[in-house]
Amino acid sequence: MLIDTYNQKGEKVGQTRLPSEVFGVKMSLDLVHQVAVSQAGNRRLVIAHTKGRGDVSGGGKKPWKQKGTGRARHGSNRSPIWIGGGVTFGPTNRRVFTRTIPKRMRRKALMMVLSSKAKDELLILIDSLLIEKPKTKLMTDILKTLPGAGKNSIIALALMDKNIILAGRNIDNLKVVQAKDLNVLDLLSYKYLILPKEAIKVIEKTVIEKDKLFIDERKKTPGKKEKSTARIRIKKVKKITGKKRKKTRAQ
Repeated sequence: MLIDTYNQKGEKVGQTRLPSEVFGVKMSLDLVHQVAVSQAGNRRLVIAHTKGRGDVSGGGKKPWKQKGTGRARHGSNRSPIWIGGGVTFGPTNRRVFTRTIPKRMRRKALMMVLSSKAKDELLILIDSLLIEKPKTKLMTDILKTLPGAGKNSIIALALMDKNIILAGRNIDNLKVVQAKDLNVLDLLSYKYLILPKEAIKVIEKTVIEKDKLFIDERKKTPGKKEKSTARIRIKKVKKITGKKRKKTRAQ
């Protein structure tokens, strides 16, 4: 896939061919939704917490005797129907929203979202991104010249650049991350992806090479012979335990 390349002044410099292994993956909405929901749940901070009738202090003594007063019977003044009592079915900080998803699924979903950005012309490729001083004005001047000026964007850097991070952190609707830290949720939250040329190789390394290592590790798993020996060992252990039980019964 060929895509236009810009410089910092917003001028077209040429075209760059994107690797089809990363930017040419077919979209699966179910997989992307599953990964996005899991990442949003893992980031969620469970702050809301209420106390039930067992958590509120006090209420150890019965307010009045069961019969003879003419009033309704009560066993504790910390009941949910009393003022100062516990809360019924309120939110607690014991709720769990975290989900675990296999690494290969996350990488596959990331490639799908990157492919959709490139297909929908929401990927802005720059030949290089350099700022001499960490000034917000310098960053805003660059963003104004690029396509999608004024829209929410995310910049993925090939390497850590302190000047760019400091210059962009005070701009609304802009996030600066490293290319190795790109994820599905951030790409879906921002419309445009601004990518320097060098960052393409970093994305290839983090996505494709890790998948190759995973496949190589799976090939090194034990074969049928090792599994058969393991079964024989289990049978031997069962026989030994059975003999011991017979002796105890005889005694």
